[in-house]
Amino acid sequence: MIEVAAAIIENEQGQILIARRRMGKSQAGLWEFPGGKIEMGETPEACLVRELREEMGIEIEPYAWFGVNEYDYGTARIKLIAYLAKKLSGTIRLVDHDAYLWVHRSELSEYEWAQADIRFVEMLLGNNKL
Repeated sequence: MIEVAAAIIENEQGQILIARRRMGKSQAGLWEFPGGKIEMGETPEACLVRELREEMGIEIEPYAWFGVNEYDYGTARIKLIAYLAKKLSGTIRLVDHDAYLWVHRSELSEYEWAQADIRFVEMLLGNNKL
């Protein structure tokens, strides 16, 4: 099982950062909460700081555990660990994604999500179905 961390980053306007996976990547064209694979000996929080720095050029601070979701894509089984986080600094530049948006919680259901992230969208919307 691959352990992956995801950051749910909310800005001062109450919007959440979402990112679309670029073509050529698995789950291309689907939206996700940014993050990445946890390396050996790394905590999910440290992974998020590293991944957001590498893949988006921003500094973040994970501040609260949000949830865990396990999902089997058939070719890979992942354990997605989500944390609430805040953006500290930096201007977003994309490496692994082809688009990003800041959206209000109520708008989350308007996007096509990677399957492993759907559970967190449901939790943010306060329901069990997208």
